[in-house]
Amino acid sequence: MSRIVTDDLKVGYGKELIIDGLSLTIPDSKITCIIGPNGCGKSTILKTIARILKPAGGAVLLDGKAIHSQPTKTIAQKVAILAQSPHTPEEMTVKDLVSYGRAPYQKGFGQLTNKDWEMVHWALEETNLLEFADRYVHSLSGGQRQRVWIAMALAQDTDILLLDEPTTYLDLAHQLDVLQVLEKLNKNQNKTIVMVLHDLNHAARFSDYLIALRNGQIVKAGTPSEVMTNEVLRDVFDIDAKIVQDPHTDKPACLTYHLL
Repeated sequence: MSRIVTDDLKVGYGKELIIDGLSLTIPDSKITCIIGPNGCGKSTILKTIARILKPAGGAVLLDGKAIHSQPTKTIAQKVAILAQSPHTPEEMTVKDLVSYGRAPYQKGFGQLTNKDWEMVHWALEETNLLEFADRYVHSLSGGQRQRVWIAMALAQDTDILLLDEPTTYLDLAHQLDVLQVLEKLNKNQNKTIVMVLHDLNHAARFSDYLIALRNGQIVKAGTPSEVMTNEVLRDVFDIDAKIVQDPHTDKPACLTYHLL
């Protein structure tokens, strides 16, 4: 049984439903990428799974139980989310920001224990940030800052990581850097990772499972080879795409495209 399932999910803003009757299953211990045009519901699904948004109907199930009926602290010990373009606080060191990931485990006055600092050290090590531990976050490059936020999510010590467009505003090298960190976490730590990505080639290259959305509905879900096809991209994005096989990864890649 997959740990994350949505059942007839309905989510909206005000009276407008963005997601209407969505049922999907997230594979465990895999990297899943959600793709689709702007406004199709990608981030809405992620926020609902993370309990940031409350559904108007249906349910998100985690380990067979409705996620919105479980205590916040319980969920925070199972699921971590990195929102799109998080605000970087001024005058805060890397290790202090990463330590915020231990909040779900705090009791009383919230003093960090030796176990907490061990997890912070581990998260910094996994994201190659130990040498920056005492640097101010705002002094780092965009890619380094994004790794700090990932480290904070790692320090939360959850099996499931949700990331909303983690490569936004980063240059090509830093995009690869961030995605390779996530890929390593999946392979070495068996983390279930769910990402929203705009770059189709990155989505195909780094995912095990792709979900293509349009108007809040799944057009196609499956392996990158099953989803990254001319037919699916035509239905999802209204483009005529030339799909080739990347010789380095054996994954499909969009070589070029034009509007229909």
